Amino acid sequence: MDRKNIPIVITGILALFFFFSGCGAYNGFVNQEVSVEEAWAKVQSAYQRRADLIPNLVNTVKGVADYEKGTLEAVTKARASATGVTLSADDLTPGKIQQFQEAQSQLSGALSRLLVSVEKYPELKAASSFQELQVQLEGTENRIKVERDRFNEVVADYNRSVRRFPGVIFAGLFGFERKGMFEAESGADKAPEVKF
Repeated sequence: MDRKNIPIVITGILALFFFFSGCGAYNGFVNQEVSVEEAWAKVQSAYQRRADLIPNLVNTVKGVADYEKGTLEAVTKARASATGVTLSADDLTPGKIQQFQEAQSQLSGALSRLLVSVEKYPELKAASSFQELQVQLEGTENRIKVERDRFNEVVADYNRSVRRFPGVIFAGLFGFERKGMFEAESGADKAPEVKF
Protein backbone atom coordinates (compact mmCIF):
# COMPACT_ATOMS: atom_id res chain seq x y z
CA MET A 1 0.00 0.00 0.00
CA ASP A 2 1.23 3.42 -0.93
CA ARG A 3 1.79 5.92 1.90
CA LYS A 4 -0.40 8.43 0.08
CA ASN A 5 -3.43 6.15 0.45
CA ILE A 6 -3.10 5.57 4.22
CA PRO A 7 -5.00 8.77 5.21
CA ILE A 8 -7.75 7.90 2.73
CA VAL A 9 -8.05 4.34 4.10
CA ILE A 10 -8.09 5.59 7.71
CA THR A 11 -10.71 8.20 6.85
CA GLY A 12 -12.80 5.55 5.08
CA ILE A 13 -12.58 3.19 8.07
CA LEU A 14 -13.56 5.97 10.47
CA ALA A 15 -16.47 6.99 8.21
CA LEU A 16 -17.72 3.39 8.08
CA PHE A 17 -17.34 3.06 11.85
CA PHE A 18 -19.29 6.28 12.41
CA PHE A 19 -21.97 5.23 9.90
CA PHE A 20 -22.52 1.79 11.45
CA SER A 21 -22.40 3.19 14.99
CA GLY A 22 -24.98 5.79 13.98
CA CYS A 23 -27.23 3.15 12.43
CA GLY A 24 -26.99 1.00 15.55
CA ALA A 25 -27.70 3.95 17.84
CA TYR A 26 -30.63 5.11 15.72
CA ASN A 27 -32.19 1.65 15.64
CA GLY A 28 -31.69 1.29 19.40
CA PHE A 29 -33.39 4.64 20.05
CA VAL A 30 -36.28 3.66 17.76
CA ASN A 31 -36.74 0.35 19.61
CA GLN A 32 -36.71 2.11 22.97
CA GLU A 33 -39.07 4.82 21.77
CA VAL A 34 -41.52 2.16 20.58
CA SER A 35 -41.28 0.56 24.04
CA VAL A 36 -42.10 3.94 25.60
CA GLU A 37 -45.10 4.30 23.26
CA GLU A 38 -46.31 0.81 24.16
CA ALA A 39 -45.94 1.48 27.89
CA TRP A 40 -47.79 4.80 27.47
CA ALA A 41 -50.64 3.03 25.66
CA LYS A 42 -50.98 0.65 28.62
CA VAL A 43 -51.08 3.59 31.05
CA GLN A 44 -53.81 5.24 28.98
CA SER A 45 -55.73 1.97 28.77
CA ALA A 46 -55.69 1.59 32.56
CA TYR A 47 -56.89 5.16 33.05
CA GLN A 48 -59.57 4.65 30.39
CA ARG A 49 -60.82 1.55 32.22
CA ARG A 50 -61.26 3.67 35.33
CA ALA A 51 -63.05 6.39 33.36
CA ASP A 52 -65.36 3.76 31.87
CA LEU A 53 -66.29 2.41 35.32
CA ILE A 54 -67.25 5.82 36.71
CA PRO A 55 -70.60 6.29 34.89
CA ASN A 56 -71.72 2.87 36.17
CA LEU A 57 -70.62 3.77 39.67
CA VAL A 58 -72.41 7.14 39.55
CA ASN A 59 -75.61 5.55 38.20
CA THR A 60 -75.52 2.83 40.85
CA VAL A 61 -75.13 5.42 43.58
CA LYS A 62 -77.96 7.52 42.10
CA GLY A 63 -80.24 4.50 41.87
CA VAL A 64 -79.74 3.21 45.40
CA ALA A 65 -79.51 6.30 47.57
CA ASP A 66 -80.80 9.83 47.77
CA TYR A 67 -77.24 10.96 47.32
CA GLU A 68 -75.49 14.28 47.66
CA LYS A 69 -75.84 15.87 44.26
CA GLY A 70 -72.64 17.92 44.62
CA THR A 71 -70.49 14.84 45.17
CA LEU A 72 -71.82 13.13 42.05
CA GLU A 73 -71.42 16.31 39.99
CA ALA A 74 -67.82 16.67 41.20
CA VAL A 75 -67.03 13.11 40.09
CA THR A 76 -68.68 13.63 36.70
CA LYS A 77 -66.88 16.94 36.17
CA ALA A 78 -63.52 15.49 37.22
CA ARG A 79 -64.03 12.54 34.85
CA ALA A 80 -64.77 14.92 31.96
CA SER A 81 -61.67 16.95 32.80
CA ALA A 82 -59.46 13.86 33.08
CA THR A 83 -60.64 12.35 29.81
CA GLY A 84 -60.28 15.75 28.14
CA VAL A 85 -56.53 15.81 28.75
CA THR A 86 -55.09 13.74 25.93
CA LEU A 87 -51.40 13.21 25.54
CA SER A 88 -49.72 11.68 22.53
CA ALA A 89 -46.79 9.32 23.00
CA ASP A 90 -44.81 11.68 20.75
CA ASP A 91 -45.20 14.54 23.22
CA LEU A 92 -44.31 13.06 26.61
CA THR A 93 -42.54 16.11 28.01
CA PRO A 94 -42.30 16.50 31.79
CA GLY A 95 -44.76 19.44 31.70
CA LYS A 96 -47.36 17.52 29.68
CA ILE A 97 -47.02 14.46 31.93
CA GLN A 98 -47.60 16.74 34.93
CA GLN A 99 -50.77 18.19 33.33
CA PHE A 100 -52.05 14.69 32.64
CA GLN A 101 -51.20 13.60 36.17
CA GLU A 102 -52.95 16.62 37.72
CA ALA A 103 -56.17 15.91 35.80
CA GLN A 104 -56.06 12.27 36.88
CA SER A 105 -55.35 13.31 40.49
CA GLN A 106 -58.45 15.51 40.53
CA LEU A 107 -60.50 12.51 39.43
CA SER A 108 -58.88 10.31 42.07
CA GLY A 109 -59.72 12.90 44.73
CA ALA A 110 -63.36 13.14 43.60
CA LEU A 111 -63.66 9.35 43.61
CA SER A 112 -62.16 9.18 47.09
CA ARG A 113 -64.69 11.71 48.37
CA LEU A 114 -67.48 9.71 46.75
CA LEU A 115 -66.36 6.44 48.34
CA VAL A 116 -65.89 8.06 51.77
CA SER A 117 -69.36 9.59 51.70
CA VAL A 118 -70.86 6.18 50.85
CA GLU A 119 -70.29 5.27 54.48
CA LYS A 120 -73.46 7.23 55.33
CA TYR A 121 -75.57 4.84 53.23
CA PRO A 122 -75.50 1.27 54.52
CA GLU A 123 -78.04 0.14 51.89
CA LEU A 124 -75.67 1.36 49.19
CA LYS A 125 -72.65 -0.36 50.72
CA ALA A 126 -74.68 -3.58 50.88
CA ALA A 127 -75.81 -3.43 47.23
CA SER A 128 -74.01 -6.12 45.24
CA SER A 129 -73.75 -3.91 42.15
CA PHE A 130 -71.96 -1.23 44.17
CA GLN A 131 -69.67 -3.77 45.82
CA GLU A 132 -68.75 -5.24 42.45
CA LEU A 133 -68.00 -1.81 40.99
CA GLN A 134 -65.93 -0.91 44.03
CA VAL A 135 -63.85 -4.09 43.63
CA GLN A 136 -63.37 -3.38 39.91
CA LEU A 137 -62.35 0.20 40.70
CA GLU A 138 -59.81 -0.96 43.30
CA GLY A 139 -58.39 -3.46 40.81
CA THR A 140 -58.18 -0.74 38.19
CA GLU A 141 -56.32 1.58 40.57
CA ASN A 142 -53.79 -1.22 41.13
CA ARG A 143 -53.43 -1.66 37.36
CA ILE A 144 -52.85 2.06 36.97
CA LYS A 145 -50.05 1.96 39.53
CA VAL A 146 -48.43 -1.08 37.89
CA GLU A 147 -48.60 0.49 34.41
CA ARG A 148 -47.27 3.84 35.65
CA ASP A 149 -44.35 2.07 37.33
CA ARG A 150 -43.64 0.07 34.17
CA PHE A 151 -43.86 3.25 32.08
CA ASN A 152 -41.35 4.99 34.37
CA GLU A 153 -38.95 2.03 34.04
CA VAL A 154 -39.12 2.07 30.24
CA VAL A 155 -38.72 5.85 30.09
CA ALA A 156 -35.76 5.72 32.49
CA ASP A 157 -34.02 3.21 30.20
CA TYR A 158 -34.74 5.40 27.17
CA ASN A 159 -33.58 8.59 28.93
CA ARG A 160 -30.34 6.91 30.00
CA SER A 161 -29.68 5.89 26.40
CA VAL A 162 -30.17 9.37 24.97
CA ARG A 163 -27.97 10.92 27.66
CA ARG A 164 -25.02 8.49 27.72
CA PHE A 165 -21.93 8.98 25.59
CA PRO A 166 -21.75 8.38 22.62
CA GLY A 167 -25.54 7.99 22.40
CA VAL A 168 -26.05 11.63 23.32
CA ILE A 169 -24.31 12.63 20.09
CA PHE A 170 -26.51 10.45 17.92
CA ALA A 171 -29.64 11.33 19.89
CA GLY A 172 -28.95 15.00 19.18
CA LEU A 173 -28.30 14.33 15.50
CA PHE A 174 -31.46 12.27 15.06
CA GLY A 175 -33.75 14.40 17.25
CA PHE A 176 -34.38 11.95 20.10
CA GLU A 177 -35.18 13.88 23.29
CA ARG A 178 -35.75 12.92 26.91
CA LYS A 179 -39.25 11.84 27.89
CA GLY A 180 -41.18 12.85 30.99
CA MET A 181 -42.00 10.48 33.83
CA PHE A 182 -44.71 10.22 36.46
CA GLU A 183 -43.61 11.74 39.74
CA ALA A 184 -45.03 11.59 43.24
CA GLU A 185 -47.78 14.11 43.82
CA SER A 186 -47.04 17.06 46.04
CA GLY A 187 -47.75 16.16 49.65
CA ALA A 188 -47.30 12.43 49.01
CA ASP A 189 -44.32 12.43 51.36
CA LYS A 190 -46.59 13.25 54.34
CA ALA A 191 -48.77 10.65 56.01
CA PRO A 192 -52.48 11.44 55.81
CA GLU A 193 -54.06 12.71 59.00
CA VAL A 194 -56.78 10.42 60.35
CA LYS A 195 -59.39 11.87 62.71
CA PHE A 196 -62.06 9.94 64.59
